[in-house]
Amino acid sequence: MQRTVEQYLGRPYVWGAAGLKSFDCSGFIWRIMAENGLYVKRTTARKLYISLPRAPKFGYYDSGALVFFDNLKHVGIVKDEKSFYHAQVSKGTNLSTFDPYWRSKICGFRRFPTQL
Repeated sequence: MQRTVEQYLGRPYVWGAAGLKSFDCSGFIWRIMAENGLYVKRTTARKLYISLPRAPKFGYYDSGALVFFDNLKHVGIVKDEKSFYHAQVSKGTNLSTFDPYWRSKICGFRRFPTQL
């Protein structure tokens, strides 16, 4: 999955876009899931949160877990305990750190299902 994520880094943010040249946050997640054989309906971060299984507390920062922010208005993919990938309005698709700003906005974690 990491290779798929990294091939799309640096693409601009465009609301409603799901690749290949631009993304919004949930479109970025949808594209990564689809290219890794996990097919779900293209949806918002909020609906994605509701539809996916919870991540176990000990697995919140496991690589590939999904992290949700800002009252379920934003979503990213955990790289490790220190960073996550996402499509950010101001920077496009990028790797950000779990700095105090982002940590304060976390509202939940989900995991990719093993089977859909």
